[in-house]
Amino acid sequence: MVLLALALAPALAIMIYIYIKDKYEREPISLLLKNFGLGATASIIMTLIIGTLLQFIFPTADPLSVAQQFFKAFVVVALVEEFSKYVIVRYYAQRNKEFDEPFDGIVYAVMVSMGFAALENVLYVFQFGMANGIVRAFSAVPAHATFGIIMGYYMGKAKFAATKKEKIKLNLTGLFAATLFHGAYDFFLFINFIPGISIGAFISLIIGLFLSRKAMKKHQARSKFKH
Repeated sequence: MVLLALALAPALAIMIYIYIKDKYEREPISLLLKNFGLGATASIIMTLIIGTLLQFIFPTADPLSVAQQFFKAFVVVALVEEFSKYVIVRYYAQRNKEFDEPFDGIVYAVMVSMGFAALENVLYVFQFGMANGIVRAFSAVPAHATFGIIMGYYMGKAKFAATKKEKIKLNLTGLFAATLFHGAYDFFLFINFIPGISIGAFISLIIGLFLSRKAMKKHQARSKFKH
């Protein structure tokens, strides 16, 4: 039970934080939990299926190959995982009538991301123990949140875009931006055989956190419910 609590606590804390930051017109908790649940189930299933197929077609078994680890980080892991979250936000959350201001893009993308991160964290913590859970609470889980915020920022703008072309462009920009940050974070960790290179992962996380804060402030300022 202690390990389970340790694994779930970071995701829960981030969800509460984002819920509080949705200052002007908060989303129904039941809908937030549904998005969380889809992140923990549908997105995980999609990731496993697509990721397994990609690994079969394009093997990345050499841990000392920078090229293979680059492909693994940006495509097999980052693109596949972010796409699996994107699909849920795009075709479930974004179509809901409760998605009625740009900040909601951030809220729902984070809920989906935290569903994914929570289940992933449970698996890692039960496999590698408490120390791993503590490290991931301050690294991998917040990283997933920043990817969600960055994606959700653009998907929130896309919802209210004037044209279909602009909507598609903004949605895909969100997917691309989240993939870019996710890929950079993982790539530096995957090539840790190069001394000191892992620091790049934490630099990318810090940049992501900075941009996430700016993104939330921008959408808060644009809220039509702001008095």
